[in-house]
Amino acid sequence: MTTRSVDEAFSSGGGRAFGESMWISLLDRMLAHIMRRGTLRVSLPDGSRRSYGAGTPEVSVTIRDAALLPKLATNPSLAVGEGYMDGALVIENDDLHGFFHLIIPNLNAAGSPWFQRPLDGARHLLRWARQFAPVGKAQRNVAHHYDLSGELYDLFLDEDRQYSCAYFERDGMSLEAAQEAKKRHIARKLLLEPGMRVLDIGCGWGGMALTLARDFGAQVVGVTLSKEQHALARERVRAAGLEGRIDIRLCDYREVSETFDRIVSVGMFEHVGVPHYNEYFRFVKNALTDDGLALIHTIGHVGPPNEADPWITRYIFPGGYTPSLGEAQKAIDRQGLVTCDIESLRLHYAKTLAIWHERFMANAERAAKIYDERFVRMWRYYLLSMEASFSVGTLLVYQFQLGKHLASAPITRDYLYRAQ
Repeated sequence: MTTRSVDEAFSSGGGRAFGESMWISLLDRMLAHIMRRGTLRVSLPDGSRRSYGAGTPEVSVTIRDAALLPKLATNPSLAVGEGYMDGALVIENDDLHGFFHLIIPNLNAAGSPWFQRPLDGARHLLRWARQFAPVGKAQRNVAHHYDLSGELYDLFLDEDRQYSCAYFERDGMSLEAAQEAKKRHIARKLLLEPGMRVLDIGCGWGGMALTLARDFGAQVVGVTLSKEQHALARERVRAAGLEGRIDIRLCDYREVSETFDRIVSVGMFEHVGVPHYNEYFRFVKNALTDDGLALIHTIGHVGPPNEADPWITRYIFPGGYTPSLGEAQKAIDRQGLVTCDIESLRLHYAKTLAIWHERFMANAERAAKIYDERFVRMWRYYLLSMEASFSVGTLLVYQFQLGKHLASAPITRDYLYRAQ
């Protein structure tokens, strides 16, 4: 039985058999278990009101539809997102930011109540099947998110369309400056020299490839599975007059057969899937020259291996998963790659997402015309849930610098900052 069928079994016929009072009782136990700091006030469909926790911050929510109760009791992460999108769960003053900053730390500290753990275990057992992504499925997963209207991304990204964590070297940096700083920080870690061949795995709209070719003299091959990204990246390369130095390909990285002096991958490893970690790092090893270097920039999480958020994987990133440090490092070690450096970017993505949300909401009317109001609510939920996960949750960004030998990179980090 799939995760979805497990959830539906509990939220349809089985849920009606229990009755509304039973689901309210389970929801009551769940919230009493979770809430330890701050106060959550809940208005239920039967008109009753309940309060959980104590102190500040304080957030109030209203559950308008009784059909949402069994979903909240059995799969709350999915149900809250769907309820918010559909208007069945209403947050007072639409304070979604405050809601996440209250709930996420409490949930991470308390974990699931006992009656949810069997379902959590079943989902965890099935995660390999959900994350299994051969070439065709990987392309469909990418299309779900990255082949949305290009106009949508213009509403909140910088002009270079950097859709990953920026690097805030100092307070007060603009998004544009921080994204430029991110690219240059990565380029310094790659220790580029003019004429080096670079593979950009998951090149997006081509911003990194353009920077490495134009500013560092590299010969770049960029690969993406997104038709929208591929078309725009090629157009940008032509406009920059760099067609002789940048080759943007619409293909899976596993279809690339050449070797490269450098490999860079920014914001793509989250889509690889646990079943393919060994395959991914085996490719990196085989595609690097003997004295080559790779820089893998990925979201990760603090703690042991866990399960991807079900709302995010259903509505935003199918097949996505942010690994623990140990999961990624284990796969790296299996291939005999040398981890020359690991840097943890802890709050940079929270700052990035906060700016993206501000810009997106400033253009919410336009987003609604491109799609609809439900899409706007979905995107707002996505951006704010991620911002809170990076600021008060367990998400962060790792940069792995990998080589084949102990001497592949300098033995101190001085070279990263000396030029600045």
